[in-house]
Amino acid sequence: MSHTIVNPDGLHDPAPFGYSHTVAIPSGTELILVAGQYGSDLNGTVVSADFGEQVRKAFGNLGVALAAHGLDLSDVVQLRTYVVNLDFDKLGAIGQAVGSGCGDTPPTQTVIGVAGLAMPDILFEVEAVAARA
Repeated sequence: MSHTIVNPDGLHDPAPFGYSHTVAIPSGTELILVAGQYGSDLNGTVVSADFGEQVRKAFGNLGVALAAHGLDLSDVVQLRTYVVNLDFDKLGAIGQAVGSGCGDTPPTQTVIGVAGLAMPDILFEVEAVAARA
């Protein structure tokens, strides 16, 4: 991927948290927008009541969606995550999923705490923007 990550001086180091402050995308790059993915099976059923398992499955589903375009998590430039009853402990599971998939080029990321999502059993949802040169 040819995008450029910049973490400006004057802002905290986001690396320990698994994201970047800014990503520059070159002109002429195709953007792929991925709708919110949650920890579901092929029937749309939530796979587990465990938050960490839902995060892993949601990122797995994101990987499937990206692969349909010939991309993977390293091509993601922006993530927006929604977490039911957000607390600090849940950030570790999210950071681990981002780190294992995105490697040395973590995307920008916003984590949003919410009271609920589309179905009562969903605890986590992730939407993404990926870039292809």
